[in-house]
Amino acid sequence: MKRYMKYIRPYLYAFILGPIMMLTEVVGEVLLPSFMADIINVGAANHDVAYIVQKGLVMIATAFIMMAGGILGAWFSSKAAISFGADLRRDVFRKVQTFSFANIDQFSTGSLVTRLTNDITQVQNVIMMGLRMLLRAPGMLVGAIIMAFLMNRNLAMIFLVILPVMVVTIGVVMRIAFPRFTAMQVKLDALNSNIQEVLTNVRVIKSFVREDHEEEQFAQSNKNLKESSLRAFKVVILQMPLMMFFMNLTTLLVVWFGGNQILDGSMQVGNLTAFTTYVTQVLMSLMMLAMVLLQSSRAVASARRINEVLDTQVELTDEGAAHAELPVKRGKIEFQNVSFRYYKNSEEKVLDNINLTIEAGQTVGIIGSTGCGKTTLVSMIPRLYDVDEGKVLVDGVDVRDYSLKNLRSGVGMVLQKNVLFSGTILENLHWGDENATQEEVLAAAKEAQADPFVQNLTDGYETELGQGGVNVSGGQKQRLCIARALLKKPKILILDDSTSAVDTATESKIREAFSTTLKETTKLIIAQRITSVMEADQIVVLDEGKIVGHGRHGDLMEGCSAYREIYDSQMKEEVLA
Repeated sequence: MKRYMKYIRPYLYAFILGPIMMLTEVVGEVLLPSFMADIINVGAANHDVAYIVQKGLVMIATAFIMMAGGILGAWFSSKAAISFGADLRRDVFRKVQTFSFANIDQFSTGSLVTRLTNDITQVQNVIMMGLRMLLRAPGMLVGAIIMAFLMNRNLAMIFLVILPVMVVTIGVVMRIAFPRFTAMQVKLDALNSNIQEVLTNVRVIKSFVREDHEEEQFAQSNKNLKESSLRAFKVVILQMPLMMFFMNLTTLLVVWFGGNQILDGSMQVGNLTAFTTYVTQVLMSLMMLAMVLLQSSRAVASARRINEVLDTQVELTDEGAAHAELPVKRGKIEFQNVSFRYYKNSEEKVLDNINLTIEAGQTVGIIGSTGCGKTTLVSMIPRLYDVDEGKVLVDGVDVRDYSLKNLRSGVGMVLQKNVLFSGTILENLHWGDENATQEEVLAAAKEAQADPFVQNLTDGYETELGQGGVNVSGGQKQRLCIARALLKKPKILILDDSTSAVDTATESKIREAFSTTLKETTKLIIAQRITSVMEADQIVVLDEGKIVGHGRHGDLMEGCSAYREIYDSQMKEEVLA
């Protein structure tokens, strides 16, 4: 509860006023039956119209006060709950933004989406319901019981028999419901993950004509959620008939025994009418409490899932950074005895004892077979992952001694999987520098060879991109991502196979622009095409996480069999083509 107090304090007035306003409804509901009893016992019995009108006006005034209290109570409760949910969602989102890749791997994307939306909504809804019922239901329960005992103590003894049975029933329902709601949220995670994967990869699915397969997968996830939901809501469905049974049984007993008391003259008709209303109020208040508790069981399951995100230990932080204020100034990179495993308990190393020095301003090509650790190697520079052994230095400083903001501000990356966001092309390019002028944007686009195709679009740089940049080709997307990275003016630029979808002539123009406009920037180029790195200052050849060759193109042709094999196979393919 301490964790959530920070979300309550700013709206404490609403958390207090909501339940208090609802008390006006409670007072009115408790008083109205007694007013009605007076009308029947006194006004109707004595044919006193003036008395009936007087009491009627009092009842109307009470109803108006109840309405005002109910509206204000609902407003303050909604204000408190919705504000609580919004602030909690903001903090959970912020926490996810601090996650390292390793942290994100612990959760599926669909699960994080569910926790940020459905789970927080469940907590928000139970707070809203709780605030409206917090004083209303117990107040009505206690008030109705007191009025019932004051009106007819003997008849009120029925409550002492029925209420314990109802409380036990509610407890059993709660115990059964809680694990079922937890399981239901897990199935919802799986469904959301399935939906996200299908929508993200819809083009691949269509190209492989796998719609039927994905429909089967979705049908299974949907069926699992349906069955889990039905198991959970069976309990909810069972609760209402049970509560109604007890309500009807109690009413029947009250009417039976109360009717006998009227016949023997020990009870007035109006009192029996009021007493029956109090019976309904007592049982309805218990039903409201049961509903709040039942929803709370689901909210508790959701809160635990939210806490899992908030309690996740972020592996990459600025804590202990010796030079947190230091920016990247030159771009010199050193790998000293670097080893890395994706799974810490695994013996297999993705990178094994890497030693490499890259001088500031150099262009370095990195080449090797698929899965040899090229992307992992460059991911160590901006600390997307941390080394297991050894260290990575930038300008002679361990990357762990920089603040993440300063380190990553000095590194521009064009990832293997190019990502654009919904919005205009101009808005996407401004990710590199939100304050860049129109001239700077155009210059970066021209250097990345993106300007010609953008100018041919109807709306030019104001063209709206679909989610993920679905309405541009792979090569166009790569050029826009390169332009975005260039706008950042980084000291280190990492291109992870980022020109694979462009033709060799365009790639040559991009490399030429790098050599003129990025002279002082250290450039690391991961490539599958050996022609992309042949002119680099140095070329690193990786194989199974180890450096098996290092030097210029001519040196590697003479002294590195792995490099020569790649060269011969690619040149042969070009000749055959």
